[in-house]
Amino acid sequence: MYELRQITAQSYYIESPAKIGLVKLGENEVCLIDSGNDKDAGRKVRQLLDAQGWRLHAIYNTHSNADHIGGNRYLQGQTGCQIYAPGIDCAFTRRPLLEPSFLYGGFPCKDLRHKFLMAQESDAQELTSEVLPTGWEIIPLPGHFFDMVGFRTADDVVYLADCLSSRETLDKYQIGFIYDVAAYLKTLEQVMTMQAAMFVPAHAAAAEDVSELARYNIDKVLEIAEKIVDICREPLCFEVILQKLFGAYGLTMNFEQYVLVGSTVRSYLAWLKDAGRLNVLFENNLLLWRRA
Repeated sequence: MYELRQITAQSYYIESPAKIGLVKLGENEVCLIDSGNDKDAGRKVRQLLDAQGWRLHAIYNTHSNADHIGGNRYLQGQTGCQIYAPGIDCAFTRRPLLEPSFLYGGFPCKDLRHKFLMAQESDAQELTSEVLPTGWEIIPLPGHFFDMVGFRTADDVVYLADCLSSRETLDKYQIGFIYDVAAYLKTLEQVMTMQAAMFVPAHAAAAEDVSELARYNIDKVLEIAEKIVDICREPLCFEVILQKLFGAYGLTMNFEQYVLVGSTVRSYLAWLKDAGRLNVLFENNLLLWRRA
């Protein structure tokens, strides 16, 4: 882990639980795409940079999930680098309590206020095209999180953030986190047709072609949607739907899985309702979901 992998003369990535992009901006100056999941990740990245004699100019965050911004504070404190994050995710990066609060739907208890769901604050500025290195392009990739983006570098390497999960991850965990199902499917359709010298997803292997993997991710989303519709043959409340999904996919409930999968299932329910496939009714002061 935390090994430097070179793609082109300028573009690299650091092998880690969520891949960190690294791009040379000059002889000794580099920038990062995301920063890892915590202070220890930031320290390992700093050691790697020091070993190469590189100076960190900026961190470009793709989105504000804790495993992508966890090294921000340490690296900014050590190097004075600039940090940029897109849209709503910039607010989450500056105020990370927003992430577990959003997932839980209220003030999160201590079980949810930890580094896996809540990074340390960092002084992020809003990402715009004006702050990008020369020749870079911002690629909007909404769906997984609010305003998630990827980047295309000047040498045609595309960093895809969290819009793709590996087959192994999907087969093991089944239900990947999604904020907006409709936007996520559009993003995957877009990724299926993209061309690049190399693609670097954060949670799948770097590859020259990711179209089949994008299709696999789409199929998994549609499979879960059908499963939810089938579960709702009779009116059920959210908690029972969640319980049945965990049972169907052999998942184990804990606090983290409750908020991560639970938030995702709520997004599926909203999408299916808007598409006219589910109806809601209120009975005995319960909100119930039923197949249309």
